[in-house]
Amino acid sequence: MRPEASVYTMYIETMATAHFPSMSSAREHLKEVLDAAVEGRPVSVTRDRSRVAAVDADRLAHFLRGVRPARAELASEAGGWSLFLTGVPVAATGDSVDEVMDAAVDALRDYAEAWVDRLRTAPNHRDSWSPVQLVELSSDDELKSWLRDE
Repeated sequence: MRPEASVYTMYIETMATAHFPSMSSAREHLKEVLDAAVEGRPVSVTRDRSRVAAVDADRLAHFLRGVRPARAELASEAGGWSLFLTGVPVAATGDSVDEVMDAAVDALRDYAEAWVDRLRTAPNHRDSWSPVQLVELSSDDELKSWLRDE
């Protein structure tokens, strides 16, 4: 038995955590990695000097909505509505609150795409990973609820 396999077995037998010392060990036990993540158990994989965590996407989105409120500012202006997000370079306008919410979701999705493509390495955007993760893991309705602080 390879040493990395025995490390894996030791952790799974405790049913508490699942830590994989290499990509190959995680790949060999991908079902267990995903099962542990869905169950909410801590899962990590080490690759070179980096360690990544596997987390259930719905659980992560729910967590991010709780710890990273949108702090959206909605204002009536010139017969329409405007929405601004504190800490994220996103703004939207619309003739009604529903229209501005739709526009804000579109703007958030555009920002998330731009962040992934090029902004993630820019010093003034580097720390915006949490709203980007939230956008990518949420439905339009979930984002609208987040914007409304519901």
